[in-house]
Amino acid sequence: MHIEFRHLRTIKAIHEAGGLARAADLLNMTQSALSHQVKGIEEQAGVELFVRRSKPLKLSAAGLKMLRAAEDILPRVAALEEEFTGLVKGSSGRLHIAIECHACFDWLFPVLEQFRKAWPDVDVDIRPGLAFDALPALRREEVDLVISSDPEEMDGVSFLPLFDYEPVFVAAATNPLAQKPFIEATDFRDQTLITYPVERTRLDVFTQLLTPAKVEPRAIRQVELTAVILLLVASGRGVAVLPDWVLRDIRYHSDYVTKPLTEGGLTRRLYAAVRDEDSSKPFMAHVLRLARTEPVKLQRG
Repeated sequence: MHIEFRHLRTIKAIHEAGGLARAADLLNMTQSALSHQVKGIEEQAGVELFVRRSKPLKLSAAGLKMLRAAEDILPRVAALEEEFTGLVKGSSGRLHIAIECHACFDWLFPVLEQFRKAWPDVDVDIRPGLAFDALPALRREEVDLVISSDPEEMDGVSFLPLFDYEPVFVAAATNPLAQKPFIEATDFRDQTLITYPVERTRLDVFTQLLTPAKVEPRAIRQVELTAVILLLVASGRGVAVLPDWVLRDIRYHSDYVTKPLTEGGLTRRLYAAVRDEDSSKPFMAHVLRLARTEPVKLQRG
């Protein structure tokens, strides 16, 4: 037996119309062609689908079973067609994000809040658990966008610039370093450095300052949350280096002091790594545009 979607649509239309003539109009075909199609379905099924002498035309027990199948299958097929149409048009899809930057949550959440309102049919998720295996996960299509400050040469992957930021030194106002105009690598030798719990290769203070200068802090304390880092800093338990957007609310707080790293300050750039075939999708273009503009507003305070 070979049942096609058109057969299910036929059974459903005849049941809803209550007769062949009206069903033929609904299906935009002649009554003769519809009768022929019904006969063909019955021959394939080996059973009668309608009670012939009933008015209006009624489904037999076998016909009711096919109707239930039609009512179950056809809406799912229609939903699938709509989803595929959305994918082709770029109005739906998947946006799973991995981040190589703990502090990026501060600006990423406002970006995604705006994004979801514009693209309600896009499945959005943040995958922090993949953060340090993010780029291989991107190539395996486990995630769709990676936020990183370390671009690499990768076939089929583009690193698109988002915005520049400054890693900034923050300490308690009572810290002796508060009197200095800027902070140098050697200043960390007498300090407890509070960082996120990630590898040194993922921390600007090491990659851009301490490691090149071959300087070790007196101690390192790892803390998961930005708010807790700032609490410990204000309590004099250590110092930290955080992106400028994180420090927007404490710049003028009497408990803290912020200083540039080195006399001229340091500048870093964040990138969005995406697969080449995804970079032109309308929703991807929109989230990238938001990721270039919203963080700058936070930086400016």
